[in-house]
Amino acid sequence: MASLAGLLKGQGYRVTGSDQNVYPPMSTYLAQAGIDVQNGFDAQHLADRPDLVIIGNAVSRGNPEAEAVLDSNIPYLSFPQALGKFLIGTRQSIVVTGTHGKTTTTALAAWVLKRAGLDPGFFVGGVPLNFGSGWHRGESDQVVLEGDEYDSAFFDKGPKFLHYRPKSVILTSVEFDHADIYRDLDHLKEAFRSLARLVPASGLLVACYDYPAVREVVKAGSCRVVSYGDDEICDWTVRNIRADGRRSYFDPCFREVSEGTVELGAIGRHNVKNALGVYVLARELGMDRSNLLEGFASFSGVKRRQEFKGEKRGVLVIDDFAHHPTAVAETIKAVRDAFSGRRVWAIFEPRSNTSRRNVFEREFSLALSLADRVVVSNLHQPDKIPEAERLSVERVVDAINQSAGREQAVAINGADKIAAHVSTRATVGDIVLVMSNGAFDGVQDKILSGLAS
Repeated sequence: MASLAGLLKGQGYRVTGSDQNVYPPMSTYLAQAGIDVQNGFDAQHLADRPDLVIIGNAVSRGNPEAEAVLDSNIPYLSFPQALGKFLIGTRQSIVVTGTHGKTTTTALAAWVLKRAGLDPGFFVGGVPLNFGSGWHRGESDQVVLEGDEYDSAFFDKGPKFLHYRPKSVILTSVEFDHADIYRDLDHLKEAFRSLARLVPASGLLVACYDYPAVREVVKAGSCRVVSYGDDEICDWTVRNIRADGRRSYFDPCFREVSEGTVELGAIGRHNVKNALGVYVLARELGMDRSNLLEGFASFSGVKRRQEFKGEKRGVLVIDDFAHHPTAVAETIKAVRDAFSGRRVWAIFEPRSNTSRRNVFEREFSLALSLADRVVVSNLHQPDKIPEAERLSVERVVDAINQSAGREQAVAINGADKIAAHVSTRATVGDIVLVMSNGAFDGVQDKILSGLAS
């Protein structure tokens, strides 16, 4: 929503907004963009009757501003409807979607196309470090969008990506997530089938076949499907993955024939796979390989996605958005591979609607156990989850310690206590990896401050 506000402000509209809780990096971004944000929700915020209200999917019936919009018959749109109207228009839409990797892959695709000589519009749910903003209007005929499977608004419970009229799609993964709106994996797969059906016959679907559910859902479409992944049946595979500090190198191979080495400004096998998806899209759209390489090499990542926050007393702190067990595991593996031999701390906050539920309790214990030291915080707003469905932090920690045969993991409530625990026990060479899809009460900076003092 903050990026959308910036997009509209950049197009010359007067933009204001309301939210219950705004935190960095988006609070900083809004302030720099000169967009006023009202604290809390109040019908008086709409007293001057705006021409249009865009309602985010976190807003429900009963919200005083939503009720005022309906009572006063003020025109309104959902977030994805607004993107369709103000950014996509008649241009060709490239939608990047999947359970994991959407934000990074979208940012990378936009940057690679930009460095290859195009000027695509883009919209991503984060702040790409190469651009400094989550949106760009662009002048070329392409728009690259992060396609979210979450619902659109209280008046439209369908996935956001169904509003983006895709010409091409990169589908990175399909696993069960968003347990608050999807009953099970089959329910979620139907959403992705609906997206596949939207791609025109002349379009393109680039699909990662490492996930069985991806192989299933793409069959619903009528367009050309190009596969990538580890399996030999894939059209495109990746070989010779290697890491060097904050960079990776890999060889994209079309039907087992290498196209040469690609340098990537990101770490981890999962990011290499994301980069392969972008590479495949560009090549299948007819772009010359030589025009793509500089974009991959100069990619700087996205805020809160393996973002290097700082190093104090020889301890490096990395911030990441991981909140699904697969993403947690892949992020820890990425850090291990990039910094071989160094001790890794995993600091995890169960904050998302899925991670606060016990549906992935066992999977979280297995994923977090890949780190040398683990700290799990209390659930964010546990009262929002029925007690019988809540994840038990204690059971997660106990499972890790029983498997290790020692105290590998601890449960600590509160960012200040976590920071004190880590900063007094971390030693030179350690990597502290913080994972949450929220602000986590600024624990990243608190750890750095504790180390410095």
